[in-house]
Amino acid sequence: MAQGLEKDTFGRLADGGVVERYRMTNARGTEVELLTLGGIITAIRVPDRAGRLGNVALGFARLEDYVARSPYFGALIGRYANRIAGARFTLDGQVYRLAANRGRNTLHGGATGFDKRLWQAEEVAAPDGPAVALVYRSPDGEEGYPGNLDVRVICTLTDGDELRIDYRAETDRPTIVNLTNHTYFNLEGEGSGDVLGHELMLAASAYLPTDAEQIPTGEVASVTGTPFDFRAPKPIGAEIRAGHEQLARGRGYDHCFVLDKAASGELSLAARVRAPGSGRVLEVLTTQPGIQFYTGNYLDGTLIGAGGRIYRQSDGFCLETQHFPDSPNQPQFPSTVLRPGEVFASTTVYRFSTG
Repeated sequence: MAQGLEKDTFGRLADGGVVERYRMTNARGTEVELLTLGGIITAIRVPDRAGRLGNVALGFARLEDYVARSPYFGALIGRYANRIAGARFTLDGQVYRLAANRGRNTLHGGATGFDKRLWQAEEVAAPDGPAVALVYRSPDGEEGYPGNLDVRVICTLTDGDELRIDYRAETDRPTIVNLTNHTYFNLEGEGSGDVLGHELMLAASAYLPTDAEQIPTGEVASVTGTPFDFRAPKPIGAEIRAGHEQLARGRGYDHCFVLDKAASGELSLAARVRAPGSGRVLEVLTTQPGIQFYTGNYLDGTLIGAGGRIYRQSDGFCLETQHFPDSPNQPQFPSTVLRPGEVFASTTVYRFSTG
């Protein structure tokens, strides 16, 4: 595959909308594929220690599955990533009611979040590799959120095997914003089995415990002495069945970790994951204050992936860089309010190597 950027048609939606697929290839032969539907990353092909390319992102071969069945595989998430309690929040004295799509709560933007919207795409001139900009205007009142929100997300595949995602958003009314990407990774290769043997480091001394509905309780809890302590690398599965109440509630890890940062908004290392078999390494750097670590707990054997294999529980992991869940209802958390004249901007880098 030649270095650069290619485009083709992935399929058509029921309303006739055309879903385009962009394939970025860097100077090393690493490839990233993404769709204009939901900004979905369908494949990330990176070398193992022997130099063999393999897809490390879970996903589907067919558009129909992304439309009907996807558990947010590879998608851009918004307007508000993660959960909002009671599908409501108050801003400047006004109550806004949102779409309740996870019980009585809102998850990942609502019933028709950014992951299900058709984005406009354009090639971007970038000095360090091919890049695509995805643009979407979320109209005032969409899923209950106030304000027209203009979102621009630039995905760049650098020649250093980094997938860089730069998020930017502006509004014409006070609103809330929390954007992320929901790629499920398996560094041994998608469909190869579970990720419990992957070795994970999280640069986080605290995490956010949740209640029975997986809403943060408001406590910022130390990871010391708990299965949530990944400050030193250990296998993902080392304590996943330890009997901890929080792991039982989430069916595994599905928690926001509070990142240790020298300064707010700096781009710093949040996580490092290594697959012993392939030798592939993923480092996650972000400007965001939190990272949701999720171990694919609801993959239940009913989905067949792009490689033709069934996805089961813990066959992938997510590292979703973001602000904290339910921040609009928990004023002690960092604010996710965006006002006219302000710019929401964040950067996340997924850096691949071997070791």
